[in-house]
Amino acid sequence: MERILVVGAGATGGYFGARLAQAGRDVTFLVRPPRAELLREQGLRLTGPAEDEVLHPRVVTAGELAEPYDIVLISVKADALSAAADDMAPAVGPQTLVVPFLNGMAHLDLLGERFGPAVLGGVVRVVTQLGADGAIVQLAPGADMVIGERGGGRSERVDAAGRVLKADGYDFTVSDDVVGAMWQKWVFIATAMAVTYLAGGTVGEAAAVVGGPEAATAILTEAASVARAAGHPVPGGVFAATDAVMTRPGSPFAPSMYRDLTAGRPAEVEHVLGDLVARAHDLSVPVPRLELAAVRGRVHNNRIAIAAAQDRTAS
Repeated sequence: MERILVVGAGATGGYFGARLAQAGRDVTFLVRPPRAELLREQGLRLTGPAEDEVLHPRVVTAGELAEPYDIVLISVKADALSAAADDMAPAVGPQTLVVPFLNGMAHLDLLGERFGPAVLGGVVRVVTQLGADGAIVQLAPGADMVIGERGGGRSERVDAAGRVLKADGYDFTVSDDVVGAMWQKWVFIATAMAVTYLAGGTVGEAAAVVGGPEAATAILTEAASVARAAGHPVPGGVFAATDAVMTRPGSPFAPSMYRDLTAGRPAEVEHVLGDLVARAHDLSVPVPRLELAAVRGRVHNNRIAIAAAQDRTAS
């Protein structure tokens, strides 16, 4: 049986790793020592509107990895990626497939330089959060996973991985254009991030006020313009569906980055908004609203960094 290493057991990695374990796959989680201790003592709890289950998966820390795995799934915050790549290196052998599920595109450069052609493209979508007790809480039904070759097309190795990664609890697809799918998600998440950052509320709260729907559509248009200029245009139907999500009054939807903002946690500003804005500049695409949202996120992260520095000085 193919061995799967899931790097990270947070809201996203924990969810998909748990689903694979439930399906009988050989799953091990690579986590930091505090998370490893919690999972070993209490198990991995998966909760949602119609579920409350505790699993007891295999868990390792970086120093305990001794041999390659067949598939390595990466689901960590962008600022933890470099350290995660170091930690997981012993698990990557000549036949290993590495599938990252981070937002944006910058992570492919880092991982490609480190692990070469072993790295595939990947996209996941699920609305989850990590509870105060360490549980994976699914906030809304539905989840999906997409994998594929970064260069496009199909391959025997990706089809084989697909047979292992397909499981109950989420929709699964092997894509001929996974990079295009990654751009579509990037446009979606950057739009949601910018709308909620600039409005200071959920997309529904933004859509409920005068000018809110128009502003959301303008932000989406900016993000989609960058994708089009980069050679990965968002299909019309996907654009319309995204616009409907971003302009729906009463919707409680907000991306995890906005929940990080309101909870006073660091947000993935540079990987999602900063990199998109930088690519827009390189492609001569004007994105004033996305630029302003990136500034909003940077101010937030700077405040956290300054407070942390003051705490260290005081101690």
